[in-house]
Amino acid sequence: MYAVHECLHTVFDLVAVVLCVFCHRVLASITRLLLADLAPFSDTQGVSILALPPALTLSPRPLQRAQSLHEQTYQTLRTAILSGELASGDRLVETQLANLLQVSRTPIREAIRQLQRENLIATDENGALRVARLSVTDAAHLYDCRIALEQVSVAEACRHATTPQLEQIDLAIQQAEKAVGQEAHQLTNYQLLHMDYQFHRLLAESSDNPWLVALLDQVFDKMMLLRLRTMQHNPGVLEVRSEHRCIYAAVSDRNVAAAVQAMQEHLTASKERVIREIEQIEGKE
Repeated sequence: MYAVHECLHTVFDLVAVVLCVFCHRVLASITRLLLADLAPFSDTQGVSILALPPALTLSPRPLQRAQSLHEQTYQTLRTAILSGELASGDRLVETQLANLLQVSRTPIREAIRQLQRENLIATDENGALRVARLSVTDAAHLYDCRIALEQVSVAEACRHATTPQLEQIDLAIQQAEKAVGQEAHQLTNYQLLHMDYQFHRLLAESSDNPWLVALLDQVFDKMMLLRLRTMQHNPGVLEVRSEHRCIYAAVSDRNVAAAVQAMQEHLTASKERVIREIEQIEGKE
C-alpha cells in the first residue's frame, strides 16, 4: 500500500512539473506575440516606444454581417481611402482599425493585403503601412494611361452609343452643371469627383467594350486618390464643365475625329493642372 502511495505521489509530481513547463511556454508565446505587435513602435536601438501614432479619423462603424467579414472590411477601408476620409499619407495601424470597425485583426490584414495589391496602401521606409501618396511621376503616368484609354472610349462611343445612353450622358452633364453652378453647394470633393468620373464612365459604357470599362475603373481609383489631394488645396481644379460639353457635342454628332481631339485636349489640360497643383503642394511640405 505504501508503494502505491509513493507511486501516486511521483505521478502527481510529474504532472505538476509538466503543467508548469506548459504554462511557462504558453506565457512565453503570448509575450512574444505582444512584443511582435509592439515592434512598429520600437526605435532602432530596440527600446520600446509605447506612444501610439495619432488616432485615425475613420469614424467607428460596426460592420453588418450580410457579406463576408473580409469583403465588408475591404470595401469599408477602400471607400474611406477613395473618399479622402483616410487621407494620403495617413498611417494605418491594424489594432486601431480593428477597434474602429469592431472586427478582429485577421480581416483587417486580409483587406490591407488586397489594398496593397491595388496600390492604394503602401509601406514607408520604416515599414509602416500608409495610405498611398502619389507623386508627380505617378500623376503623369496615370494620365498617360487614361488619355490612351479614353481616346479609344470616346471613339467607340461615337460608333456605338444608343440614344438612351446619349440622353443619360447629357443628364449627367446637366446635373454636374447645376451642382457646381450653385455658389454655396454642399457637395464634398469626393462627390464632385464622382460626378466628373460618372461622365467619363458613361462614355466608356456606351463604347460597347466591357474590358475598356474595367480598365478605366482601375485608373479612376488611383485618379480619385490623386485628385482628392489636389482639390483640398484648390477646389477650382475641377472646373471642366465646358470641356465635357464639347466632348458630348462631338459624340452626339458621331464625329470621331472631333471627339478624340476634344478628349485629348480635355485630359491634357487636366494633367497639366493636377501636376502643377502637386508640385505646389510638395513644395510646401
